[in-house]
Amino acid sequence: RGHAEVPKEPVEPTNTHVDFAHAQASEHVHALADWIVQSGDHQGMPFVLVDKIQASVFVFDKRGVLMGQAPVLVGLALGDEGVNGIGDRPLSQILPDERITPAGRFLAYLERNSSDQEILWVDYEQSISLHAVRSTNPKERRLQRLVTATAQDNRISYGCINVPTAFWREVIWPAFAD
Repeated sequence: RGHAEVPKEPVEPTNTHVDFAHAQASEHVHALADWIVQSGDHQGMPFVLVDKIQASVFVFDKRGVLMGQAPVLVGLALGDEGVNGIGDRPLSQILPDERITPAGRFLAYLERNSSDQEILWVDYEQSISLHAVRSTNPKERRLQRLVTATAQDNRISYGCINVPTAFWREVIWPAFAD
């Protein structure tokens, strides 16, 4: 199902170190961003790094320039490995310990989900996407969780990566719409 077009030629890196400006990022995120631009692994495409521990997302343009950073909501359960076949199950059949945001390198692409919401597919097989936060269940307090000072309450989703709506419109969509 829909894959982004990948450039055939390797892309020469334009930066040796990513400038995070005033955005706070862990040493691991800095090192990974530097490796991506130094190696050309992003193949001349914009890329996203999700720091699940700090519940933060960083979006870079195709040159490795930081476009923005925002808090995120991630999967309720700790872990880096998703559950096989989970994308074929209804949400009501996904157990709390299966609600994982998987770690890894993914080729993401824009599309619309079954509710006609714009999303950035991260892992189609596991139904994992990055999208604007939806506050359909007031008991979950998703909007409030995004603005708290701590990352400890940002684990709530079924595995998807939820970003503030303004960040989706102003950073994610423009980065990947090209």
